[in-house]
Amino acid sequence: MKIWLNAILGSGLLALAACGGQGDDALGDNVADTAETEADMLEEQADNAVTEGQEDALEDQADVVRETGEEKEEAIDDADVVSNNY
Repeated sequence: MKIWLNAILGSGLLALAACGGQGDDALGDNVADTAETEADMLEEQADNAVTEGQEDALEDQADVVRETGEEKEEAIDDADVVSNNY
């Protein structure tokens, strides 16, 4: 799932990099929200894990997904990319 999330977020960042920004933080917020949702799902899986090792691994993965989402949000905000939702 981590690879899937990184691929989706990375392709979105590449597509948005060509746009000029106007200081709108909505896109960065959406990326962070998506990562947060993914991390929440991983934590739910951790709660249902059979072994403590599986639980720890899933919780670690959730932390990485959450942190990556926050970093990408900051990158989008720093790039000043804006959504063109008309």
